[in-house]
Amino acid sequence: MHLSTHNWMRAEPLETTLRRIKRFGYESIEISGEPKQYEATETRALLKEHGIRCWGAVTLTLGERNLAAKDEGQRARTVDYVKSVITMVSELDGQIVTLVPATVGKVVPDATEEEEWRWVVDATRECFDHAQKQGVRIAVEPLNRFETYLFNRCAQALALADAVSPECGVCLDAFHLNIEEDDIYDAIRLAGPRLFDFHIADNNRFAAGLGHLDWPKIIGTLKEIGYDGALTNEFVAPVDRTPAAKYPDMVERDPVDIPPEQLKFIQDHGSSLLTETFYSDQMRITAETILPLIR
Repeated sequence: MHLSTHNWMRAEPLETTLRRIKRFGYESIEISGEPKQYEATETRALLKEHGIRCWGAVTLTLGERNLAAKDEGQRARTVDYVKSVITMVSELDGQIVTLVPATVGKVVPDATEEEEWRWVVDATRECFDHAQKQGVRIAVEPLNRFETYLFNRCAQALALADAVSPECGVCLDAFHLNIEEDDIYDAIRLAGPRLFDFHIADNNRFAAGLGHLDWPKIIGTLKEIGYDGALTNEFVAPVDRTPAAKYPDMVERDPVDIPPEQLKFIQDHGSSLLTETFYSDQMRITAETILPLIR
C-alpha cells in the first residue's frame, strides 16, 4: 500500500499540490476528473519533476452527468465524459478510474429500479470496454445516502461490477463505509480481491486521525485481504460558520480562479474553499496517521 491523495478539494495549481504532498510522503495522486484542466504532456512533466505518479482519477459526476439518467442523450454524454477521464488516466500512465455512476447530490430516482439498472449497467459496460482498451481499471464507488440513492454499500457496487465484468472492481471510502455498512471490516472483506482503490477520511470527513475511526484496524483488514493499492486522501472538511468553530481561519476569502462546476462540487459536499494553511495541515495529519501503519 502507498499514500495517495485527491486534489479536487482545493483550487490551486497542480504544481503547488505536488510540491506539498511530496514533502509529506505521498507517492501518487488521484487527479480531479476534469480532463480539460490537464494537458497530458505538461501534466506528465510536472509529475516526473516532483517524483509523484498518477494513480488514477475520480469522476466528478455532477450537474447533468449521470449514467443512470432517464434521458438517453444525457447518458450518452456522461459515457463520453467518463471515457475522456479514462483516456486522461491512460495518457498519464495511471491505473484506476474511480467511477461514481449517478449524479452526486441526486437522491430521487428517474424511473423504476429495473429501468435504471438496465441503463446504468449498459452505460458502465461501454465505459469499461473503453477502459480495457486503454489499459485502465474501473472501480465503482458507493457513496452515502445523502449523496446518492443508487449505490450506498459495497454489496451494491459489487452487483454493478459483477453485471459489467469479472474484471470490474470497486472502490471503498472509509467515510461512506462508516455511515452505510453494518460492519466496516466485513465490507472490506466482502470486496476482497475486487477492491481496486480505497479512499480515506475520518468519520467527520476531516483528515484521518481527527475522528473516531480505528485506522490500525482498517489498515489491518486491508492487509488481511491482500490489498496493495493506494490509500487516497479525500477529506472534505465541513465548514463551521458559528462561534463554536474549531478552525475559524479555514475558509479561503480570496480564492484563485476555480471552475464553477468544481466550486459547486465542493460546496455540495458541505465544504468551501479552504486556506492553504488549513489544507496543508489536513494533508500532513493524514500522512502522520497513515504512513506509520503501512510502512
